[in-house]
Amino acid sequence: MPRDDTPATNAPETPDTAGSSAGAPDTAGSPNGPTSERSGRSARRSAAPLLSRWKALPHAGRLGGVLSAVVLVAAGGGLVSATALSPQGPGSSRTVAAPLAAVPAGSSIGVCPGPARLLEGAPVGTDPQFSPESATAKSDVNAVVLGSSAGVLPGSRLASLKGSTLVELAKATPASASPTGTATRPANGTPVPLAGVVSQRGVDDVSVLSADSQDGRQASAGAVMRYAAEDGDLRGSAAAACQQPANDLWLVGANTALGRTAVLNLTNTSGSPATVSLDLFGAKAQIQAPGSRGLLVAPGTTRAVILAGLAPGEERLSVRVRSAGGPVAAVIQQSVLRGLTPGGVEFIAPATAPAVRQVISAVDIQDPAGLANLTGKPGFADAGPALQITVPGSADAVAAIKLFGRDGQKALPGGGVVTAKAGAVTEVPLSGMPAGSYTVAVSSDVSFTAAARVTRGLDPENASDFAWSAASARLGSQHVVPVPSTGDRYLVFGAPDGRATISYTPVTADGKIRAAAAADIAGGTTASIKVPADVGGSPIVGYVVSAAGDPAFGAVLLQQEGRPDIATVAIAPGATGQEQVPVTLGY
Repeated sequence: MPRDDTPATNAPETPDTAGSSAGAPDTAGSPNGPTSERSGRSARRSAAPLLSRWKALPHAGRLGGVLSAVVLVAAGGGLVSATALSPQGPGSSRTVAAPLAAVPAGSSIGVCPGPARLLEGAPVGTDPQFSPESATAKSDVNAVVLGSSAGVLPGSRLASLKGSTLVELAKATPASASPTGTATRPANGTPVPLAGVVSQRGVDDVSVLSADSQDGRQASAGAVMRYAAEDGDLRGSAAAACQQPANDLWLVGANTALGRTAVLNLTNTSGSPATVSLDLFGAKAQIQAPGSRGLLVAPGTTRAVILAGLAPGEERLSVRVRSAGGPVAAVIQQSVLRGLTPGGVEFIAPATAPAVRQVISAVDIQDPAGLANLTGKPGFADAGPALQITVPGSADAVAAIKLFGRDGQKALPGGGVVTAKAGAVTEVPLSGMPAGSYTVAVSSDVSFTAAARVTRGLDPENASDFAWSAASARLGSQHVVPVPSTGDRYLVFGAPDGRATISYTPVTADGKIRAAAAADIAGGTTASIKVPADVGGSPIVGYVVSAAGDPAFGAVLLQQEGRPDIATVAIAPGATGQEQVPVTLGY
């Protein structure tokens, strides 16, 4: 179990702020030379007789005259522009930068998966041994929405996929109206930061957290859904951050071998249909599967795809989800059943897109001797920790793997350098490492994506559990990190390259943003911080996390005292502001 080895230093948090400014228009190409002036005078002289005749026309005839004059003057203007912008001799041409258009930030959308469910019936690719759902299964959502600097909450709500409101955090404010929310103010009149929270809201289907933009920025918001069951074939814990829909997603860690079930759930919250194509990567090569193209996901619906029907018997399977039209959220419900013994349940969330470097946090490893004994038994090869690398390109990847623990880097058996086959998924066992929490950093000469499997439970006769920790993005400023309300919860941070300072500010169920704490993490180490049950008598529902210094990465690790349950949730990127995109002019 992770140790709370990083003392927290109470200090006020100073969030980083970033502004953007549009550059001034480029006037280098303006037609202001002598040629332009002569052309302009010529155009005005040619238009003068037309204007005289227009005055003499009756009212009905003036319209046609006006149109004719406009066409001729426009044509003259076009000649002026063409003359002024065309090269006048050697060396006279110049490059004009494409103009930038400001694109305002949209609403923040987080799609939370529905509870883990057993497959109904026995379609192709399913396991008919599955029993009815657990009688103890519970699924709930925790969410946090931050208010503005003025202490006003954006319009925000947790709703069902069909649109019915489950919890309203703040009413939407029309764009033409002033904010109507009121902030708590102390005697000196300074607004007190506040947050809208959802605490342990039970759900029985897909739910959506939405928050309106404020002051040209996306609202800072986040939610997490946790499933837990103490009996049944889907015994164990699973958790997933509620994700922003996208048009290109990568999921690593699926398994369709005997006793393993992988169901890909695609959710479309937009108003446009989504046509989804799946790229499947197996242990040996990319898989060309009939039925993996042109999957229609209607607006406001979720479509379930049984991956064993597309790629049966694959012990290692990665899926790229590409959507044309509406963006989608994607999550794989993965479960294991070894005979009649449950082997765990998990929601596999998207990893970062392929790149030449990937970092994975909260890789928690059990006792190596116990793992060696367990994974050596038939059917338990996937009961130990491992790293999976997916290379989508046509060239093999030579990957260097480094693990950073509490006390620094640990040597991976075999040297940590592997060759990952192009178009396939390569697995590297991690069960030889000493017990503890690690940050895994992988670099290569070609782009790849990755995730790490972590496990809990060493007795082959009893139920066990597993989780997948996906490669995540570098931490910046003001990440909203919701945490489930039950179980043992840890914030796990890693700094692979150099020293980093992490500020983490608790948000409690009463909507208060509490005093910030800070952790100084030495380069090449991993720190685990245990989340207390409450602050000031109010349960903690999340944190606001900011990082400074060298690159840092983080995730939430979830366990349950007395049970072999485990789950991980990567820290999602922070909110985006107004962006500027280049605009190409043409026809």
